[in-house]
Amino acid sequence: MVFITGDTHRFFDSIEDICIVEETTKDDVIVILGDVAINYYGDPDDSDLKEELSEFEVTLLCIYGNHEMRPENIDTYEEKEWRGGIVFWEPEYPNLLFARDGEIYELNGYRCIAIGGANSIDKHYRTRGIDWWEDEQASDEIKDRVEDRLEKENWRVDVVFSHTCPYSYMPRHAFLPLVNEWSVDNSMEEWLDTIEKRLTYSRWYCGHFHTEHSEGDIKFLYHDYTELWI
Repeated sequence: MVFITGDTHRFFDSIEDICIVEETTKDDVIVILGDVAINYYGDPDDSDLKEELSEFEVTLLCIYGNHEMRPENIDTYEEKEWRGGIVFWEPEYPNLLFARDGEIYELNGYRCIAIGGANSIDKHYRTRGIDWWEDEQASDEIKDRVEDRLEKENWRVDVVFSHTCPYSYMPRHAFLPLVNEWSVDNSMEEWLDTIEKRLTYSRWYCGHFHTEHSEGDIKFLYHDYTELWI
């Protein structure tokens, strides 16, 4: 079984609940749509949390968010092939995987592409260099990798897993009232807009906005979860 849920921000009670309700095993997968935050402090607190999660009877496929370090920048992470794509993993925690942006994974017979990253609207309130990272959005290199892969796929996939969403689908009802919308960097969403307009897909799942919301074939998840289907 493959399930999808939204941001966890280091709180995994909802993940544990899914495991209990669905009676999962390590062969089952929960996709977390970013801001997993198991790589947040870069200290033993992270290791303790990973040790706890490694006991969960499920495999976590984590999309990169904007409240965590990129796994490719952490010395303990290695790359390996998993379900047709490359993932980042640490051998001590084999069920905790991070998707590599632009990779396509075969899940339940569906071809699913991962596109992580987003802008932090709270970055001015976070300590620069400690819990905010300049590479939180997709770089030009990552964007080129995503577009090159989609070009090879003739711009057709079954499912998109992203942290944020295409600009045209931004859930404005979920915007924080004290944030000046005009001060927010939407370049990531604008780029995803160009992807969405060219791409043939069946489902697109997003996190980031802390809302449960659907519009067309795009679905936002937070605490809720859904089984992967198209």
